[in-house]
Amino acid sequence: MANDKSSGDVRSAAGRLLVERAIDGDTVAAHGSRGARPARSVTVNLAESPLGWLLARGLIDQRQFDAGEKLRADWERANLAPSITMRWDAGPRSGGFRGSGDHLEPTERQAAARQRFDAAITALGRDLNDIAWRVICSGEAMPVAEKALGWPVRSGRLVLRMALDRLADFYRLR
Repeated sequence: MANDKSSGDVRSAAGRLLVERAIDGDTVAAHGSRGARPARSVTVNLAESPLGWLLARGLIDQRQFDAGEKLRADWERANLAPSITMRWDAGPRSGGFRGSGDHLEPTERQAAARQRFDAAITALGRDLNDIAWRVICSGEAMPVAEKALGWPVRSGRLVLRMALDRLADFYRLR
């Protein structure tokens, strides 16, 4: 396992794809460097998601994976997941040294993410947004999504690849 813990660095350990991700809105000025660095980060196992599983087995490419991750991130930032209890988020911070770099309040960031998510789903169209939402956002395994949609076995992978290509075009990924 590599010692480098930079953002975007993919490491492999015991069959896992690990990457360091910055927690949104938390940056501090790095002393002696060019910009801000993440104040807090988390190590994520990319193979735990259905998209990560498909990427690890070579069934989708990196561009398609990145497009799906962008949609999932917008879905999570917009707080569209069902909640079963009250929110225990921390209160807003002052705009001092550790303030957000994008100068948007949390509700504004949430509304912007909701607009991006809605635009992406609209760009997918009716035929592709079901499988994309089920696999990317809801985290359903491909066989479960295929069964719920009444599709033949292994047909969802092809349709999901088309949806991911369209998402990559929407997000303007190379």
